[in-house]
Amino acid sequence: MHLRLISWFFIILNFMEYIGSQNASRGRRQRRMHPNVSQGCQGGCATCSDYNGCLSCKPRLFFVLERIGMKQIGVCLSSCPSGYYGTRYPDINKCTKCKADCDTCFNKNFCTKCKSGFYLHLGKCLDSCPEGLEANNHTMECVSIVHCEASEWGPWSPCMKKGKTCGFKRGTETRVREILQHPSAKGNLCPPTSETRTCIVQRKKCSKGERGKKGRERKRKKLNKEERKDTSSDSKGLESSRETPEQRESKDRQQQQTRKAQEKQQKSVSVSTVH
Repeated sequence: MHLRLISWFFIILNFMEYIGSQNASRGRRQRRMHPNVSQGCQGGCATCSDYNGCLSCKPRLFFVLERIGMKQIGVCLSSCPSGYYGTRYPDINKCTKCKADCDTCFNKNFCTKCKSGFYLHLGKCLDSCPEGLEANNHTMECVSIVHCEASEWGPWSPCMKKGKTCGFKRGTETRVREILQHPSAKGNLCPPTSETRTCIVQRKKCSKGERGKKGRERKRKKLNKEERKDTSSDSKGLESSRETPEQRESKDRQQQQTRKAQEKQQKSVSVSTVH
């Protein structure tokens, strides 16, 4: 009985030594696979390395590799940076880079913004837009072509000639319409927004207020002629009122001498006729 107990003791001791050796070898393998692995990481890392940065992230954070010169280090972020899209897996949440022509994306097959020189259409980045679409250089997207739209014609205006509605028989009338939608770069151009045609009306005389330009011109000339006449008579009266008594007396003597000379000439003419 005593010998049997001793044999069981040695069996249990050997088994414990075997378990200890297995645990020690597993720890050495882990240290060879991840040198300098630390459990007290910063910045959202669950495990990290002094050389490689984050090796795994805390729950709900995304793991992404950032390049620093020739070296790549792992970081853990709450959302993926621009140019990457996030994918959640059971063991890791990972950021993956978008396609080369894509600036931002929802996943590997759907781009939300293209890089310069490309136009976005249905999640794809194209260097030219498909037929029936045109490129919008402001949003860098392929959009539908917009054609011009105009309203219906308005009513014809009254028949007129030189701004008047009277004093003529043949004139013109006009109608207009509005532009409801301006076209895009490749859209159809807008039609004319006004048109004019000849019209015939029954001639009627213009009232005083509707005589037009020629009537106003004749009236102005008549008024100017009357003003000049009044000015001339006024100036003559002013000149006569400005003469001194001596000037008037001298003027009268000259007129008398002129009359006497005319009478003497008439007498000499009559005498010569008698002889």
